[in-house]
Amino acid sequence: MVKIIRRRSLGIQTVYDIGLAQDHNFVIDQGWIAANCFNKSHSTAYGYVTYQTAYLKANYPVEYMAALLTANSGDQDKVQKYIATAISMGIEVEPPDVNRSGVDFTPLEKNILFGLSAVRNLGQGAIEALLAARDQDGSFISLAELCDRVDPRVVNRRALEALIYSGALDAFNPNRNQLVHDLELILEWAQSRAKDRAIGQGNLFDTMGGDAEAGTAVSSLETAPKAEPVEDFPESEKLKLEKEILGFYISNHPLREIERPARLMAPISLANLEEQPEKTTVSAIVLFTEVKPIITKKGDRMAIVQMEDLSGKAEGVVFPRSFERIGSYIETDHRLMIWGKVDRRDDRIQIIIEDAEPIEEVRLVMVEIPAQDAGNIQQQQRLKEILRQQAGEEGRAKVSVIANIKGQQESQLVRLGAQFRVQNEHSAVKALANAGFRATSSILIDVET
Repeated sequence: MVKIIRRRSLGIQTVYDIGLAQDHNFVIDQGWIAANCFNKSHSTAYGYVTYQTAYLKANYPVEYMAALLTANSGDQDKVQKYIATAISMGIEVEPPDVNRSGVDFTPLEKNILFGLSAVRNLGQGAIEALLAARDQDGSFISLAELCDRVDPRVVNRRALEALIYSGALDAFNPNRNQLVHDLELILEWAQSRAKDRAIGQGNLFDTMGGDAEAGTAVSSLETAPKAEPVEDFPESEKLKLEKEILGFYISNHPLREIERPARLMAPISLANLEEQPEKTTVSAIVLFTEVKPIITKKGDRMAIVQMEDLSGKAEGVVFPRSFERIGSYIETDHRLMIWGKVDRRDDRIQIIIEDAEPIEEVRLVMVEIPAQDAGNIQQQQRLKEILRQQAGEEGRAKVSVIANIKGQQESQLVRLGAQFRVQNEHSAVKALANAGFRATSSILIDVET
């Protein structure tokens, strides 16, 4: 390939797009050749697009991530990955809001607002009706007023339930269960008022109370019925219903409460699973979202599971030998720490799950090390030797060891490698104490980071 040292315009000329089955060198003039011109020109264009993308992400992160989420709104795996990316950038993704959301993801000052188009069971017609009513008469102030202002044939019960479960009506009442119970009574009330208006017959309360339109509106809304007070859904049920409607956990996540300690125990997230070599042993803290039981030809039980963490999703396989030991944990909505190997087959990546434990039972050993001793080679060797002796049978050591490096002002937690896991936390703590180390045993959910 020759180096271009000068260019000059030849004006407007006819050019051709030549497609070839294989690489080819083109003769330019006097024996000079140009090899792979197509690839070189495209790399320049791609490089420029990369520069533009990086500039937007660095200088307009909220707007950039909102556009990225909107462009990929049809791909749940990508949306979940980008939501995790936004959160890692300090950008919160808020649930939809009937008074603030547009059709797509909306960038706010520091956050991103979920779009109404992402709410399942809420059709385009219903969205257009809601936005038109909002544009014409302003924000909705209650569930009763919303039902009174929109056509119940367009924004029907199914659409309204979807809005409730997604959190889009939390501004009216954060008790979603109460809104669901109120809905049936309010819909009947709103439909009756709509019929009266259609035949030109005003409601008694609409004609009383003076000629102030604002006062009349308030009086009429006060006639809206309400159900008896009920408690809100349990948090787990609320999140489950939210995910069914949005496809994601937005207002919260079952794993968020242990997000920080989880990074110590399982630094590899499911979103980064593609980067792991095949047969690599990994550990992850996950939520099982779907479990498919299987009976083999021999009559043994196994399962294929779909799981997720805060960053993404992955598939797992539990073969019969492992299922015998951990089968009682393999259930939908269970939060588990799993151990297994990366497996690639049929262009898919999976985790062959070999062991699992509920996160409420995940144990660890905490070793306190003064900052001045952290670099002491002899101390390091003594610590390694003790932990190796506590490893026990091969493949059975699951208890991670965390070093708490304590300085005068602050401390830092460091997870030791998988080769230093121990089989029994109590015997490990005792052995470390006998050697002069300060050590304690704990469970994951109690770790402060």
